Amino acid sequence: MTAETEVTVIGAGQSGLAAVRSLQAHGIRPVVLEAGPEPVGSWPRYYDSLRLFSPAGYSSMPGLDFPGDPGHYPHRDEVVAYLRRYAATLDADIRTNTPVTAVQADDQAGFLVHTATGQTWHAAGVVAASGSFGNPYTPTFPGQEQFTGRLLHVASYRSPHQHAGERIIVVGAGNSAVQVGYELAQVATVTLATRHPITFMPQIRNGQDEHYWLKVTGFDQLPPEWLRRYLGGRPTVMDTGKYQHAVATGQLDRRPMFTAFDRDGVIWPGGTPEKVDTVVFATGYRPDLDYLRPLGALDDDGMPRHTGGISATHPGLVYLGLQFQRSFSSNTLRGVHRDADHVVPALAAHVRGAPAALGL
Repeated sequence: MTAETEVTVIGAGQSGLAAVRSLQAHGIRPVVLEAGPEPVGSWPRYYDSLRLFSPAGYSSMPGLDFPGDPGHYPHRDEVVAYLRRYAATLDADIRTNTPVTAVQADDQAGFLVHTATGQTWHAAGVVAASGSFGNPYTPTFPGQEQFTGRLLHVASYRSPHQHAGERIIVVGAGNSAVQVGYELAQVATVTLATRHPITFMPQIRNGQDEHYWLKVTGFDQLPPEWLRRYLGGRPTVMDTGKYQHAVATGQLDRRPMFTAFDRDGVIWPGGTPEKVDTVVFATGYRPDLDYLRPLGALDDDGMPRHTGGISATHPGLVYLGLQFQRSFSSNTLRGVHRDADHVVPALAAHVRGAPAALGL
């Protein structure tokens, strides 16, 4: 079964919804294909205690303010409810429970977008906005296959109550690693294993949330090349002080990365073994774009070939929601609309018959 549309948007989370808003402003009504049961992205599947590190006043998308006190830090479920309302304001053609399995080139239509439901869409343009939650990254260590404990990526972690009394290692030095490690430490014995000391960024500076300063200084929109030099390639942890205090006082242990696994646990630098029940990898994600492999749009590591979200391999293909796609805030609620407003004009020009615009 085949159908036609000017543009297909793959994914109906915050990135896909930002794409819809921008496309509609250019007179294009796309078909949006969402793998999940509703247009809220991966938010319902994050761990139970998750809160945004940006206040509600800095967590809105264009056209709909985040509800509640602008200074509060929204819970995961508040974000789900917000995206649900945002999708309703768009009056978009969103097809839920419709995973995309492959995108192929088509000489006449531009692209053939195949779905698990058996339908194929002919589209002149494609927005890949499927995020990264479906592609968690887990490193491998010597001896990992013989470890008899539990290996868990933070994508599958839900609540500390499932791990009461355990000996746990959390691998990672970013926000998720520290937040999850901290709450696990209330019910278990926890060590954060990191390759470098944890870098903390004050949540409040001179009476204002850090996101106020990110906005007024323009840091939020700096290009990724500058950010990588500034941050040194290391993650930073937004902190009101409680996380840094927990590490400094030993409530949350931090050690250099272990070197290997054995049957019962891990082996620390110097060769000391330790029995461990669970290892949680808070080691990030990679773009969830396997459906583009038949198109040849990805490199050998599965990363998209693009400049600022515009495909370097296929005119008419653009990306949204990639980390550091164009700025510090590219894959956030507060920032993805700026990337949408960058890639969509070029995409719209291509769909309307001006492919040279993709070189903008």
